[in-house]
Amino acid sequence: MERKDFLKTCGFACLGGIGISTLLESCGSLQVLTGEIADSNLIVPITDFEIKKASKKEFKRYVIINNDLLKYPICVYRFDAQTYSALWMQCTHQGTELQVFGDKLQCPAHGSEFNNKGIMQNGPADTDLRTFPITIEQDHLKISLKAV
Repeated sequence: MERKDFLKTCGFACLGGIGISTLLESCGSLQVLTGEIADSNLIVPITDFEIKKASKKEFKRYVIINNDLLKYPICVYRFDAQTYSALWMQCTHQGTELQVFGDKLQCPAHGSEFNNKGIMQNGPADTDLRTFPITIEQDHLKISLKAV
């Protein structure tokens, strides 16, 4: 095998390994749920963040909530037992549905990126994501959907 072919093969193997590990990490922490809407609130059980392990309790970093009444899903990030952020998964640039990659949301159309609090990190979008107020009541998150 010539040096050029060897380097090319190794490069593709490295990229493939990185891609697969990223995919597996995102699949392991990803859960798409169907949320219940009551009054003007989206209700999410806190137990939806739990990962069942034999030895200790662990938590997903985020869940994605769908509901047929919503045009776009909502991504809910968990920072600790009392701190969450709920983000409307619509890019503020041209309205494309965002994709979640760990602690960031990214637009597949033009590459805009937002952090896990909805703050725009990379354009062409120039506006932060819409966020929703969250209250915690009896082991449930109540995400206020007023004026969706």
